Amino acid sequence: MPDTSYDAIVVGSGISGGWAAKELTEKGLRVLLLERGKNIEHIKDYVNATKNPWDYPHRGGRTHAMEELYPVLKRDYALNEKNLDYWASDKDSPYTEIKRFDWYRGYHVGGRSLMWGRQSYRWSDFDFEANAKDGIAIDWPIRYADIAPWYDHVEKHAGIAGSHEGLEQLPDGQFQPAMPLNCGEELIAGRLTKLFGGQRRLIPGRTANLTKELTGRAVCQYRNACWLGCPYGAYFSTQSSTLPAATKTGRLTLKPFAIASEVIYDRNTKRATGVRVLDAITNQTADYKARVIFLCASTINTAWLLMRSANDVWPGGLGSSSGELGHNLMDHHFRAGAQGKLEGLEDKYYNGRRPDGFYIPRYRNLFGDKRPYLRGFGYQGGAGREGWSRGVAELGVGAQFKEAMSEPGLWSIGGTAFGEMLPNHANTVSLDQTKKDKWGMPVVKIDCATGENERMMRKDMIADMAEMLEQTGVKKVEIYDAGYFPGMGIHEMGTARMGRDPKTSVLNSHNQVWDAQNVFVTDGSCMASAACVNPSLTYMALTARAADFAVGELNRRNL
Repeated sequence: MPDTSYDAIVVGSGISGGWAAKELTEKGLRVLLLERGKNIEHIKDYVNATKNPWDYPHRGGRTHAMEELYPVLKRDYALNEKNLDYWASDKDSPYTEIKRFDWYRGYHVGGRSLMWGRQSYRWSDFDFEANAKDGIAIDWPIRYADIAPWYDHVEKHAGIAGSHEGLEQLPDGQFQPAMPLNCGEELIAGRLTKLFGGQRRLIPGRTANLTKELTGRAVCQYRNACWLGCPYGAYFSTQSSTLPAATKTGRLTLKPFAIASEVIYDRNTKRATGVRVLDAITNQTADYKARVIFLCASTINTAWLLMRSANDVWPGGLGSSSGELGHNLMDHHFRAGAQGKLEGLEDKYYNGRRPDGFYIPRYRNLFGDKRPYLRGFGYQGGAGREGWSRGVAELGVGAQFKEAMSEPGLWSIGGTAFGEMLPNHANTVSLDQTKKDKWGMPVVKIDCATGENERMMRKDMIADMAEMLEQTGVKKVEIYDAGYFPGMGIHEMGTARMGRDPKTSVLNSHNQVWDAQNVFVTDGSCMASAACVNPSLTYMALTARAADFAVGELNRRNL
């Protein structure tokens, strides 16, 4: 008979789940790691990682047949033949949109840790204190000092390349050497530091790509093919980093094709006893027991799982006693900024295909600046030279044209802003009992939209980038707003927020569900606000912190 009893169960094997498995096994617990999709083995299963564009039937693009099978995924860049099997099937796993929400999922071992953008930034107390100061939603139950040691901890293992800048709004970390700016970016960075009272800075992006070797992992090869899986292990993923560490302990059991359908709850002890699991291939159900459970299935799926659990006690699900479960869904709004042409560097070029760019940290509504909206935004961007594809529009022919196209084109530079989306109780995830997925289970219903605060912010997101480019000498500056719908940022957060009071939050300061304190939630659903920086590094730190607390509580027999 297979073993069905463990010290801990972790649901989800993405960025948060991988960290939970690593931390819990290294602290002596026998862990069952559940993943609803297939296994993807490091290196062996990165089947397209070293292919050339001409090795694909459609040059890496998309087909009409793919668009029919993936009606949501086709809305953006994610739909292409290079890594199509890394994205969840819209047909097998549909969802209901009350308002448009672009939900891009990765149902396999490693989850979206294989496809993420790798931008890794710490939050500051400007972020953790914002709700309390603005009177928005509820106060975070932690501050930067509570999580700073855990940022240190995860950065050292994940490998974050970055520069020390001494910025109060963007704390420095335990960095590997930064990926240097190219000469075009350096030129604009130098000019920008002399403008705007020094408040606006252009710095190297802080990225989870190695610039120095780390245990079992080589340095980045500047291929910019991270989203196909890295054979060198040069970027942080579950496969390259946390899963090998957990496996090394001998205390990890990985179970793919295992859909967690319910957290089993004992109303007498007020504790969870395990997880009910549906085999994604056989449709057979099995129960697994554990003393502690970590839910890391990603924001929306974790909310779905909680809503399906302990319904005999709470009709709204485990963690719903506050009335906040499924509420306050957030993302980062972006796709707005400016770009232009750089002159004077025609004899300069750069090496390789760096998988990183520049970052301009938030400066709005800080240090005395006051705008008609709350919070702020940061910019991600880059500079480069046009390639041969610029000639497509020229319709040119002949040897002279071909020779010109073999030379690099003009320099250009631009940036898109990532803005904070405020928590809003009206932005919700719920169960749609009228629609079923491939396995006959109800799907989620998403009702989420941006508000007036985000609309006002977008005006500055566009105008400020244009202003910075023009004042630093960039020519032919063009502004853009490519349009945004929630979910596009693939930074979904909220639905099971942390807080100080069980009447207004789902989780306490250690990510425990108030209603079942041996259940921990450490993925994006725990977030009480969104800040404007990429959230994954914070998920890692919160997970490691919660795992340390959970093991301590187990040892003290409090769980």
